[in-house]
Amino acid sequence: MSRLSQQATPLAEALNAQRINRLAHFDVPGHKGGRMNPELPDYFGKLCMSLDVNSMKSLDNLGHPVSVIKAAQELAAEAFGADNAFFMVNGTTSAVQTMIWATCGRGEKIILPRNVHRSAINALVVNGAVPVYINPGRDARLGIPLGMGVADVQRAIEENPDAKAVLVNNPTYYGVCSDLETIVSLAHAAGMKVLADEAHGTHFYFHDKLPISGMAAGCDMAAASLHKTGGSLTQSSILLCNDSVNPDYVRQIITLTQSTSANYLLLSSLDLARRHLYFHGREAFGKTIAFAEYARDEINRLGGYYAFGPEIANGDTCFAFDLTKLSVHTRDIGLAGIEVYDLLRDDYGIQIEFGDIGNILAILSAGDRRMDVERLISALAEIKRLHRKDPVGLFDHEYIDPDVTMSPEAAFYAKKTTVPLRESLGRIAGEFVMSYPPGIPILAPGERVTPDILEHIEFAKAKGCFMTGPQDMNIDNIQVVE
Repeated sequence: MSRLSQQATPLAEALNAQRINRLAHFDVPGHKGGRMNPELPDYFGKLCMSLDVNSMKSLDNLGHPVSVIKAAQELAAEAFGADNAFFMVNGTTSAVQTMIWATCGRGEKIILPRNVHRSAINALVVNGAVPVYINPGRDARLGIPLGMGVADVQRAIEENPDAKAVLVNNPTYYGVCSDLETIVSLAHAAGMKVLADEAHGTHFYFHDKLPISGMAAGCDMAAASLHKTGGSLTQSSILLCNDSVNPDYVRQIITLTQSTSANYLLLSSLDLARRHLYFHGREAFGKTIAFAEYARDEINRLGGYYAFGPEIANGDTCFAFDLTKLSVHTRDIGLAGIEVYDLLRDDYGIQIEFGDIGNILAILSAGDRRMDVERLISALAEIKRLHRKDPVGLFDHEYIDPDVTMSPEAAFYAKKTTVPLRESLGRIAGEFVMSYPPGIPILAPGERVTPDILEHIEFAKAKGCFMTGPQDMNIDNIQVVE
């Protein structure tokens, strides 16, 4: 572990030192501190441009850290209770994929919930590992997928003793957590690694009223998206590892896909965010919890909406709930979540995280202001008053059990043909279809197209969900396996 104090920010300090020393730069980037194109410093600011530099000896190298990046990563590992930490500049997507590639090879099995982010399934497309999907639990009222049930995980482990790892969402986008400690115990007893996708769980490490973090639960690896809830710059993330995995091998895996031109603005933001979280995280997330609890109470007083919280916990598929999440069910006022999302943005100037078929999600943090929370509550009241209608005809569930016929890799690289969406019924998909966010595939390569899937896609399109995945960006056609 680092000999430095958590007060230190070795990487951020070294980056600022090169600016103060007024180096003459005959290296990349070519903007030379913004002098090449004055529009850049005018737009981003001179300080930002002077800190946008390339790897140099005094700033270490992310692919082979030996000095300030190494020290910054050691401080991060200490702060998060891990044995090793790796800074990621390709987002938590690259961290999730590294976890899978470091534990599973071509043809080897990994147990995971089907409501994973597309980054996990993309990892299987690339390296050829084979998914053993567990259908998550579901909340009948909300229509949302929950976590994995312990009995389902145990069954999957018993039926697939050759699986190499179990991946767990901690939490889901909606704030739902599985019984992580029990799953870790079951997997480790079977000789399997446990990987935690904590893209939305960075704050779990810094407040005891929140669900248990991956490292505290004994996971072997965890991917934490600091930029989402930890205060670093967008696209910066951290990969945490316990000593049950070889950190040198993990570093090799990271270098397969991570940029060799790591952005030092992102890296230094991780260093600064780590220090802030270590000293002020409990206070910050306590404030976030208070905001969320207040907003839930006020929204539920409006009637029609249901801002759900820890009361949906059932001790299994929803073992715990992330108290910072403001997830609101909208279907009872006759509006899809995406319709409320659009109204908030277009009519009230409020940007929330996402709206889907039946829910919206607002991400709260200590950076919010009470007046903005009140503004959101008032806008929801107005939307209900002006736009409420009969919910008959609204789609009532977010998750569809997949009919998995081929591995994602085999289907994605198979010979395919393009057919109209409506004519794909019964065929095997060769590409993804999803709403983004949240980026959980409605349909993934290797899965059979069912009537429920077609109805879901067409409903989401009609309501204005931002749909991604297929080559046909209008999603009128889809590629299926020949």
